[in-house]
Amino acid sequence: MADGSDDIQALVGLMARLPGLGPRSARRIVLHLIRKRTGQMSQLAGLLDRVAVNSRECVTCGNVTDRDECAICTDPARATGEICVVQDVADLWALERGRAFGGRYHVLGGTLSALDEVGPDDLGIPALIDRVDREKIREVILALNATVDGQTTAHYIADALADSGITVTGLAQGVPIGGELDYLDDGTISAALRARRRL
Repeated sequence: MADGSDDIQALVGLMARLPGLGPRSARRIVLHLIRKRTGQMSQLAGLLDRVAVNSRECVTCGNVTDRDECAICTDPARATGEICVVQDVADLWALERGRAFGGRYHVLGGTLSALDEVGPDDLGIPALIDRVDREKIREVILALNATVDGQTTAHYIADALADSGITVTGLAQGVPIGGELDYLDDGTISAALRARRRL
C-alpha cells in the first residue's frame, strides 16, 4: 500500500494489532478516521489521552474506572449480599450487558494455571476471601469460563469458602464447555446466571 505517509502506515500497523482487527479492517478504520478527522478523530484522540492518564483498577473489585472505586461498588442498591466472581473485566462487562445480575463483582485477573505458574496469590483470591468477611456476603457466584483452568479456579474458591457458611454457586445451563463469557449472547448469559447451581 503506497500512501506516502509513514505515520499513516504506523497507525494502520498499530490498529491491526488490536484484538479482533486485522490489516484490512485497520486500513478501513484509519481511512474512515482520516475522512472524519475534524470530528471523530479529534474526539478519539482526546478520549484515548484521557483514558490513558485517568484509568485504573477499582480498589474494591478490580473493574476498570477513572476513580478509586467504580460506579458498581459505590452504588448502595448493588449491596445485595451477592458477589459475582469473574476472570477479567471483559466478563464483568458481558454480564452487565445482560442486566441479569444486580449485585457486586470481583475480578480475579486470571485463573489458576500450573503450566503458567499462576497461583492463588497471583490472583484476586485473597482479596475475595477478605471481602466475603468484611461485606457480610451471603452468596458468591462463580461466573468463570467453562475451561479446565476456569473450573479448577472455581473449585479452589469453593473449597476456600467451604467453612464460611455462605452459599457458593456457579453458572449452569447455557455456557458451553470451553466457552468464554465475552463471546456469548446476552440471553445465554442471563439464562446461565438464573440457573446457577451450588458447587
